Amino acid sequence: MKIAIVGPGAMGSLFAAYLSKAKEEVWLFDKNKERSEEINEKGISVEGISGNWQGKVNATAKAETIGEADLIIICVKSYDTKEASLSIKQLVGPHSLVLTLQNGLGNIEIIGEVVGQDKVIGGATNLGATLLDVGCVRHAGRGETIIGRIDGKIPVDLRQIREIFNKVGLETRISRDIKGLLWSKLIINVGINALTAITRLNNGRLIEFEGTRKILREAVLEATRIAKRKRIKLIYDDPLAKVEAVCEATSTNVSSMLQDVLKKKRTEIDFINGVIVRQGQELGISTSVNSVLLELVKTIEASYTLTVER
Repeated sequence: MKIAIVGPGAMGSLFAAYLSKAKEEVWLFDKNKERSEEINEKGISVEGISGNWQGKVNATAKAETIGEADLIIICVKSYDTKEASLSIKQLVGPHSLVLTLQNGLGNIEIIGEVVGQDKVIGGATNLGATLLDVGCVRHAGRGETIIGRIDGKIPVDLRQIREIFNKVGLETRISRDIKGLLWSKLIINVGINALTAITRLNNGRLIEFEGTRKILREAVLEATRIAKRKRIKLIYDDPLAKVEAVCEATSTNVSSMLQDVLKKKRTEIDFINGVIVRQGQELGISTSVNSVLLELVKTIEASYTLTVER
């Protein structure tokens, strides 16, 4: 199987490194030519809970160098999904599948508009990863990866993907209810990401302080009320307990949104807490806590270039 991973961020780099252990052809597709050349030469260095090790992958900024791939994994920020989908058109053949492992909602639909909905696989991962430098990633948290099709079917090629992932140590299972899966992941991100970006705390620290623990719980409860109104079946029975368990399991992880804030980059707040606020407005459900988190993160983004007056 030829596998192309789109996006050399924390999760893309971690998946590329792990998949390099398989006896498959693995490519990392990066729009930045210089960065792709550096990764192609040096490989990807991993440190953290899985030890210190090196993954060797092919990296390029030219889609034609890769050619048609059997599996294309999208690991870019949600606001770059459309651009990434257009950039991989040369990689998509008659039997190609495109897997999204992104945060937030709406990515499946955006990708499907470009490559065809029948080719898209939804996915979510609870792995924790922090990008330290180009081609250098810290594996900060263990967790399973869940994949599935919108129509709930489980064809042979989906089982093959699961087998490859599990073989290299990426604990993976298939779900027939991908909508429930993505909402389940969204609620976890709603509770963790914005709060870490605002407080600059690691995931695990959020539940050590009464203030952040209370805000986390309220944000999760708001999102859960919307999921119930929409009759979304979550993959866990107790959302609050699940979010707190993820905080513990990825206690040292620097969330992707906090990584963006520290690097003064655009965040995915509109695709996470912003989704809850918009859905709440449509359904007439109060989302006061998520609204505050949304506006605070947007203020942080808008103030990147400002300096503190003393």
